[in-house]
Amino acid sequence: MPVYVYSITAAAHPCRLDGLTGVGADPAPVRALTAGRLRAVVSDLREEIRPKRRDLTAHQEVQERLMADGAVLPLQFGYVAPDDGAVVEVLQERADAYLAALERLRGRAEYHVKASREQDDLLREILRDSDRARELNDRIRAGDADPRLPLMLGEIVAGEVRARQEALAAGLTEALASLAEDHRVRDPAEGDVLNVSFLVRDDEKDAFLRTESRLSEETEGVEFRFSGPLPPYSFV
Repeated sequence: MPVYVYSITAAAHPCRLDGLTGVGADPAPVRALTAGRLRAVVSDLREEIRPKRRDLTAHQEVQERLMADGAVLPLQFGYVAPDDGAVVEVLQERADAYLAALERLRGRAEYHVKASREQDDLLREILRDSDRARELNDRIRAGDADPRLPLMLGEIVAGEVRARQEALAAGLTEALASLAEDHRVRDPAEGDVLNVSFLVRDDEKDAFLRTESRLSEETEGVEFRFSGPLPPYSFV
């Protein structure tokens, strides 16, 4: 029977799975498969899995339960193996790599930081600071019908927006990266200027969160969204 795979842990992990049910319309109990020094946390799967809210929640609940008791290698939502034997085979074949990854992640968690900036505020700032942009904008507002003006202004504004967003993202990332062991920068969603995941040691957690709070208070015009601690998906 196909099995849905949630995480890989060390065999010594307690894997407290009582009461947890897995993904799917007819969810099976979550259980552990042991192979040498490793375990895989799985549940039987009776149908094709889709990313429904209930299933995403069930997937995350398993990760959080496991993470509370030790290091885990969380798999992204949707990983399905043909059967128990296939899972055990992979654990045996890649044991050294998995054990090394678990050791690297021990006592660490992932934190996400996203930030967005109000575009109207940014445009006003550009018009205030750029003589050329302000001149073109004034000519357009005064009724100058030259068809080149909007294009010229648009090019200047686009370049300024990109440069300022990149500088802001670099500064924020640098401030937080000094308190993290590793980080992953992703392309921000539309409207965002920052989308970064940080791997933070438990003993640096308080300092990291204090820095997040300080940046949020001191960086005018920027809205931050922080989340964590989370299973270290980005660093597996």
